[in-house]
Amino acid sequence: MSIKSISPVDGSVYAERSAATPARIEQALAAAPAAQARWREVPLAERAAIMQRFCVEFERRGVDIATGLTWQIGRPIRFAPSEVRGTLERARYMIAAAAGALADVDPGHKEGFRRFIRREPLGVVFTVAAWNYPYLIAVNSVVPALMAGNAVILKHSAQTPLCAEVFADCFNAAGLPAGVFQVLHLRHEDTARVIGDPRVDFVAFTGSVAGGHAVQRAAAARFIGVGLELGGCDPVYVRHDADVAHAVENIVDGAYFNSGQSCCGLQRIYVHESIHDRFTRGCVELIQQYRLADPRDPETTLGPLVRAAAAESVRAQVKAAIAAGARPVIDERAFALSQAGTPYLAPQLLLDAPAGSTVMREEIFGPVAGVMKVNSDAEAVAQMNDSAFGLTAAVWTADARAAETLGSQVHTGTWFMNRCDYLDPALAWVGIKDSGRGCTLSVVGYEHLTRPKSFHLRVTT
Repeated sequence: MSIKSISPVDGSVYAERSAATPARIEQALAAAPAAQARWREVPLAERAAIMQRFCVEFERRGVDIATGLTWQIGRPIRFAPSEVRGTLERARYMIAAAAGALADVDPGHKEGFRRFIRREPLGVVFTVAAWNYPYLIAVNSVVPALMAGNAVILKHSAQTPLCAEVFADCFNAAGLPAGVFQVLHLRHEDTARVIGDPRVDFVAFTGSVAGGHAVQRAAAARFIGVGLELGGCDPVYVRHDADVAHAVENIVDGAYFNSGQSCCGLQRIYVHESIHDRFTRGCVELIQQYRLADPRDPETTLGPLVRAAAAESVRAQVKAAIAAGARPVIDERAFALSQAGTPYLAPQLLLDAPAGSTVMREEIFGPVAGVMKVNSDAEAVAQMNDSAFGLTAAVWTADARAAETLGSQVHTGTWFMNRCDYLDPALAWVGIKDSGRGCTLSVVGYEHLTRPKSFHLRVTT
């Protein structure tokens, strides 16, 4: 069976790979534990040096990586280099954080004993990465897993197989020993078999809620860790004291960047009634300035969705929200390239969106956001929490103390003030409810890629 990457740019086959055969899968699963047994004995400083060389190789390929992103997922070329920079930022932070995160834990002196807790690698980490931020998603687990002494098998989306191969090429050039990092191009059924294989010790999955349930089912018979990052329907609150111009600029970017195909992209916008009209006018004016066009053009600011079927699904969700009472305020005819049957889709802003409408309930993986007017902080918090998801949430306000108070009340993995749609590698990346479980990034991320082992040593001399 072949795996084809169909470019949303023009519908051409950009890449084609053969799915891994049973023999190739067995070869990878046999090689990984043996390679990991040797790799875990490599001193941390040597592991770090290899990872730093990986970063050098990745950066050196930056122009080609950005071009490949545009072809594989349709991100405008003017924005594609930001993923190269973000990947390097996360990788380098996790490399630098490893010494502290992996150091032995000293519980304190006890006469006659030497005691400590050591973080040991899990073994083989199986990373299943999504296509929408193919490098940023994968690096969250790949680099820290390797730094911790694990071996990694990476299975990337069929839409972005070349991204997995870039990782492999950079690790090979950096001198990573054979077998420590491997790539498999897999069908869904083979992915489930790998998850169920006793030689896999942890699964890091990014994808849909349905995909997360499938991963849990595949791992259910085994006592292994599973990290799940499953997206969201992220809310923001524009408070009465917000800098409206700043809020408009940030929120529109957070909702429509990458054509809305972001796990932590903004979708539900709650605005205090005192500034509602001014805020929404600003949003409409800014959205109308987007240029939906060929993503290879440096002037393009809005590219296609990943495939035509995805665009049709978003159109159906928007239609359902309008039927429920939401009011569309962007004229799709102003975006000439937006046509049914293609992945090119005009952005949309839905005002007066009812709480139960699709835009305020479902994850819409496209350039769409809904707005609801609120009259108090308490109403905003209640609406923000009224969701099956909990990945990120944000507030725009001039009052830092109020922002912290509200953040303690909102059910979310990350809480922002006056910004959004950004992963700080020093902070834990975590979701709650249907947004998943587990954690990547920060020193806390290393806890999920290692197991604690206690040493209790009686001193007899």
